[in-house]
Amino acid sequence: MGSSYVDSSQKIDYVFKVVLIGDSAVGKSQILARFARDEFSLDSKATIGVEFQTRTLSIEHKSVKAQIWDTAGQERYRAVTSAYYRGAVGAMLVYDITKRQTFDHIPRWLEELRGHADKNIVIILLGNKNDLEDQRAVPTDDAKEFAQKEGLFFLETSALQSTNVEDAFMTVLTGIFNVVNKKTLVANNDQSNGNSASLASKQILVPGPGQETPPKKGMCCSS
Repeated sequence: MGSSYVDSSQKIDYVFKVVLIGDSAVGKSQILARFARDEFSLDSKATIGVEFQTRTLSIEHKSVKAQIWDTAGQERYRAVTSAYYRGAVGAMLVYDITKRQTFDHIPRWLEELRGHADKNIVIILLGNKNDLEDQRAVPTDDAKEFAQKEGLFFLETSALQSTNVEDAFMTVLTGIFNVVNKKTLVANNDQSNGNSASLASKQILVPGPGQETPPKKGMCCSS
């Protein structure tokens, strides 16, 4: 079955591309660094050029490689390209709880995301910098209400203190994992088209370099 921790020699069952979006300086790169390398840098430089980090973890005994993309400062020029969103199965919409306008721009980011990404994309809204409670400009309830209305997960994070960063990523990755497996189950039950299983899982599965889409995923339990 495979153990619950992931060692580097283990085969990867899934690769999930997750994009970070939101205004400049809300802490996207910091959240990513905290998750991928568990570090925080106070003199963080603006990110230039596209970059992503990977981390492999275990979800329900499957080995999942998270490929987390950072907008790389493109958002300052309103030039986040469609290629950035292509193949993304998860998204983190980040605002800064101390800057109201970063929250007010979230609907625009969401619209752009939905215009470019798979309709089954799993989205979480993140209010970052919640260690700066005394400077709060966005009430938690405002964000919670927006998230509920739009069907998003929601958490407040602090990349500085490492609060909820791990939870945020696990929420998204587990959500994607469940979507993939639900699709596979639906496909297995639908025998009208022998092809449907691979199609269903392919929609949201992003094969990594040199990796085949796992064959007959979820077929183990059908009689």
